Amino acid sequence: MNNKKKPELLLPAGGPDTFETALRYGADAVYMGGEFFSLRAKAQNFGLEEMAQCIIKAHAQGVKVYITANILAHNHDLKDAAQYFKELSRMPETPDAMLIADPGMFDLCKENWPESVIHISTQANNTNYATCNFWYRQGARRIVVGRELSLKEISELRANIPADMEIEAFVHGAMCISYSGRCLLSSYMTGRDSNRGACTHPCRWKYYVCEESRPGEYMPVEESERGTFIFSSRDLCMIDHLPDMINAGIDSLKVEGRMKNPLYVASVARTYRCAIDDYFESPEKYESKKEVYADQISMTTFRPYGTGFFYGNPSAEGQIYDGTTYKSKAVYLGSIETAEAQGDDTVVTFMQKNKFSVGDEIQVMKPDGTNLSAKAVKMFGPDGNEMENCPHASEMIKAVLECGKEARPEAGDVMRLVL
Repeated sequence: MNNKKKPELLLPAGGPDTFETALRYGADAVYMGGEFFSLRAKAQNFGLEEMAQCIIKAHAQGVKVYITANILAHNHDLKDAAQYFKELSRMPETPDAMLIADPGMFDLCKENWPESVIHISTQANNTNYATCNFWYRQGARRIVVGRELSLKEISELRANIPADMEIEAFVHGAMCISYSGRCLLSSYMTGRDSNRGACTHPCRWKYYVCEESRPGEYMPVEESERGTFIFSSRDLCMIDHLPDMINAGIDSLKVEGRMKNPLYVASVARTYRCAIDDYFESPEKYESKKEVYADQISMTTFRPYGTGFFYGNPSAEGQIYDGTTYKSKAVYLGSIETAEAQGDDTVVTFMQKNKFSVGDEIQVMKPDGTNLSAKAVKMFGPDGNEMENCPHASEMIKAVLECGKEARPEAGDVMRLVL
């Protein structure tokens, strides 16, 4: 048995479907944005009433909810932000913490909701212990460290801040090329402000050289046969290095991904949940299952993985930039809404997200880390008519799955087609 403090596993909830998935697949806490003041404006996000219901449901399962209000606010945001904090404070069950980057938003939150717990977003450039201690004196109780820090720096930071000041760090997901996420590329190129939630991700675009006397003649800058992606960083994945993160004194392991689908949330949540629990049961068990973790964490869309800045300069592990092409070993089919036993088969209904056909072998992901193999033997469309495949996304499908009686698909399970 490991005597160290078990870190919190913090999962993204970009909308109701990923919120439900995060709860089912092992989150200790979720973070979500409202319809305003969040850095993921293009996510589904949550209205106040919907958010209130999610908080009640999460609390009933022992899961905490953190609300993001981490934009860098402009003057015209302030009046509405003050009202927003007041409305959050009046919920039947209030959020467990607010995630804030802007000092003005911090003050507004405290003025309009004095009892609020505030976590300081990575957007605030939290890269040294003096900054952490400053925010602690203001009343913050958690700091999300900048993704530019090494584990050695985080350990030093831990040793120089109060014991009750928590440290949150990203453990998995997309990495922003800009310092602590403060980027002007999107504003400059498209007029959409990444620091107010409207990033268009120009760091993932292809770039060419154009000489001024030859307008319209674009010359490639080639890193490989696929071109150049000079701003496009690898995705972060620390599944093989959890002991180092725990030993550095990190209290909360944060997964990036409020724009991702339930397959991503289920795959990442379940894998990290199993890995954390395995390590605290036995470090030897954790070490013996690293190949299993690596296989399962790749069952979703991802860019090539790296360890970011945690071990110093990323160039030490090879080229830190890569193409924008995603890799995947599985396709998301949908999340089961209803499941009914019918002999050896199970009849499921779900909102279908990608095409599959009668006869296909489907994997049903269970929260405990196991996968059920199920064969689609019949399929019915929204009109009730039987069909051989479902080529149109976002249709309510009924499917008969042949999977046996011992373990069955259940409502909330995520289905995938392994490639």
